[in-house]
Amino acid sequence: MKIFNSLEEVKNIEPTVVALGNFDGVHKGHQQIINRTVKSAEAAGLKSAVFTFSNHTRTLLKNQPAVKNILYAEEKAAIMEEMGIDYLFNIPFTQEILHMPPVQFIDEILVGAFMIREAYCGFNYSFGHKAAGTPELLMREGLKKGFAIHVQAPYKIDDIIVSSTYIRKLIEEGRMEECARFMGRMYAIGGEVVVGNKLGRTIGFPTSNLVLDETMAAPPNGVYITYCNYNDVKYPSITNVGNKPTIGTYNKNVETHIFNFDKELYGKHIKVEFVKRTREERKFDSVEQLSEQIKSDCIMAKAYHREKGVL
Repeated sequence: MKIFNSLEEVKNIEPTVVALGNFDGVHKGHQQIINRTVKSAEAAGLKSAVFTFSNHTRTLLKNQPAVKNILYAEEKAAIMEEMGIDYLFNIPFTQEILHMPPVQFIDEILVGAFMIREAYCGFNYSFGHKAAGTPELLMREGLKKGFAIHVQAPYKIDDIIVSSTYIRKLIEEGRMEECARFMGRMYAIGGEVVVGNKLGRTIGFPTSNLVLDETMAAPPNGVYITYCNYNDVKYPSITNVGNKPTIGTYNKNVETHIFNFDKELYGKHIKVEFVKRTREERKFDSVEQLSEQIKSDCIMAKAYHREKGVL
């Protein structure tokens, strides 16, 4: 897959079938659009492409709250490449694009730069100045300019529309099993393992610590059954997200205890996949009480992993 990080880089490409949207999370609704794009491109002998913005469109709008990301950019790209996309147009959302009239957006970007022959988008896709561009406008302009538009109806699970907004809500409420159903994969936090307070080692539960990225959607404080990915191997684990109230005042972080694992991971990159939340984080009266609770938490997590045949 070839990635273009600016419009200026888009040169000498072949005609495309393009999936249009933000694709934050690449959830099951997004996956349907991308899969249809790839199949159409293969059938027509064209290149499959995704057009998305490298920054959220709200970042340039006044008085709008910041939108938390569900996936890192490199994760999003890796998923799209695995799905068979040929071109990823990962373009910065600029003031120029923000104020571009919808027809100019079609003419200069979709037709002029991306050589569009077909496009797939969601029912609520919008573009151009004041988000005035709609799927209906794309259809009308496509008839004039020789490209086809396919609009996907709302994708639902249990009568709930699958959307990035809803998935962020599930993450923020710790509803990890539902999150996996809507995303088509487990929610995960990745990063470089940092040095913690090393208390876990002293009470028999060494942990690998990750600092939470404030730009990413994060689960609430609590204990979670998890998997830890290291060097493309998935290990059964248990994870605490929180501030460690029993032992002091700390910034919120992620501590993962990997079962039957004795490698040193400081400075290494890991990814923690969240299966389910088992309890809230709480303050104990002593480290001894905390240790006893951790033992109980680990028994429960091990039982889950054994049931799944991974421990």
